[in-house]
Amino acid sequence: MKKISLMLLMFTFVAASNAQSYEDIKGFVMLNQYKKAKEDLDKRMTNAKFASKAEAYILKTTIYGVMAGDSAIAGTPQAEQLTQEAEAAWVKYKEMEPSLELAKDATYKNGPISIYSSYFTKGYKDYEAKKWAASYASFKKVADYSDLLQQMKILTAPLDTNVMILAAYTAENSDAKEDAAKYYTRLADAKVGGTGFEGVYRFLVTYNFNKKDIPAFEKYKALGKELYPQSEFFTYDKTDFAVGLDDNFDSKLKSLEQVLTNDPSNFKANLSLGQVIYDTLFSTDEGAVQPANAAELETKMFTAFKKAAEAKPDTVLPHLFLGDAYMNKSIKAGEAKDKFMAEMKKRVPAGKMPSKEDAAQRDALDKVYADALEGAIEPYKAAAALYAKKGTLSGSEKQQYKKAAGYLGDIYTYKVGKTKGKPENAKMVEEERKWNDLYSTIR
Repeated sequence: MKKISLMLLMFTFVAASNAQSYEDIKGFVMLNQYKKAKEDLDKRMTNAKFASKAEAYILKTTIYGVMAGDSAIAGTPQAEQLTQEAEAAWVKYKEMEPSLELAKDATYKNGPISIYSSYFTKGYKDYEAKKWAASYASFKKVADYSDLLQQMKILTAPLDTNVMILAAYTAENSDAKEDAAKYYTRLADAKVGGTGFEGVYRFLVTYNFNKKDIPAFEKYKALGKELYPQSEFFTYDKTDFAVGLDDNFDSKLKSLEQVLTNDPSNFKANLSLGQVIYDTLFSTDEGAVQPANAAELETKMFTAFKKAAEAKPDTVLPHLFLGDAYMNKSIKAGEAKDKFMAEMKKRVPAGKMPSKEDAAQRDALDKVYADALEGAIEPYKAAAALYAKKGTLSGSEKQQYKKAAGYLGDIYTYKVGKTKGKPENAKMVEEERKWNDLYSTIR
């Protein structure tokens, strides 16, 4: 019985001793005697009983964290090592006491605050040096600690704006776009505004358009326009972004087709789609090569221009583009026919008839040429009628008007030759004279 009582007494003494040791070390912390606190803590941590309690780890978090922020060692490997050990102790503490009750103590709350501060300092130094990946690695941690400190009501602001913007900006520059969007979204949803924050909304508008999240695109564009009404950026629509965000032809095509999937009659998107394809099929760049799917693209181009013209029949541009597209097609067809005829002339002796195959290919090329000219008539006539109604024209408008009249005159000259001796020839002659006369009067 005496032996048992003695053992109980010894256990009680050890427990009391451990409890007392926490208080002793905490006392040094309260007196800002961190070096002494660390010496005692390091000795005590070798004791399994001492290290079995959550308080041991919140003590270590606080002591190591505060020491890491000492201006005498800030930015040194020693400070970084202390921060890492403080953070490891914090992780252990949270595992042992998920309620974080001890961390709310006025003395211990300096633990997570000191880690937050150390990572902020390191992250900002790397930010100033434009070491984006290293800076983001720090600010990602700072953002997490910021959320935790808010949860613990140590930080009372609803959003740690400076941390969020730095985390977002360094993530963006580290090409961690998904993470950047997460931080920028928190800022935008809080409607953070003022000087220096317009980029938040610009990023989210562009990011969500590229992600094909049109509701989010519209949401942040509207927020940006509300907060920055003088900014032209937030007046751009889906088509502007589809054309302007990427220099790659396939990407532009895909983006515009995505807009048209949701809004098939969109005038601007149809006109832009036609223009993007037009610039590719009729490129004036040296060494430009026709895409392998040129025929498919040509069909899309004509369809797009026609839809744009249907959507706004009183707007001249789609009619002009459509007429020009047909004329360019006729020019290419004429060149192909001339080349074929020159080659055939070399093969077929003078006075001999071409083979059936050669004749069929010649006629096919001639039909492509004739059909392209026919296709240009109505859009050029529509454009000319709109210019005639307008009255006063600018210099560039007069040039376009003259071009349309000139091409119509050329087309009807061709048709006069093709209908010679036929009843419709008189009508073709009349049209030829009409457009050539108009051409000569436009100054």
